[in-house]
Amino acid sequence: MNTAPDLPLETRSGLPEPLRVLVRELPREGWESHGNFDQLTRFWLDRHLMFRDLLAKLRGGSEAFLDGRLEARRHGRETGRYAGFLLNELHGHHQIEDVHYFPKLAGLDPRIEAGFALLDADHHALDGHIHALAGTTNALLSALDKPAGEDAVRDAAGTMHEHLTAFEGFIDRHLTDEEELVVPTLLKFAPKL
Repeated sequence: MNTAPDLPLETRSGLPEPLRVLVRELPREGWESHGNFDQLTRFWLDRHLMFRDLLAKLRGGSEAFLDGRLEARRHGRETGRYAGFLLNELHGHHQIEDVHYFPKLAGLDPRIEAGFALLDADHHALDGHIHALAGTTNALLSALDKPAGEDAVRDAAGTMHEHLTAFEGFIDRHLTDEEELVVPTLLKFAPKL
């Protein structure tokens, strides 16, 4: 794969124009009506939607707890369930993309090959953010399990909320860029994956 452009996930505002060549040809509005839009593409986009929904639930639960609208134990149960599922599913999703899909798709059009290297670099950057989110989740759950006091629980919840907010932005940037590279590639070339 070509070397990834130096566009860190944390500071990128979108794909650079040279990598947008296929999405300009096949814009998002026409994806679902395209003849090559299939069940695999729908499933893959639905996974991205699920990640966004889980993050919104986690953030919403965090805000409800911090605002006093959600009881601590319930918040802990929901946070543990949603965060565990999200982090496990993200890890598996990225692994399949890195090992199977991206290498096959990258070679289909040399104009966007560097984009797949960029997405791979995103996955490496996201690993650190995934571990940080797991750490803040565990810290919150630990504070809820111990008689650490209400201040310690609120501090842990506040730290987790900060991580969630940043993580949600990073994930959305990555997922949007990934969709704008992958879906037009699938539509144009209809590779056997």
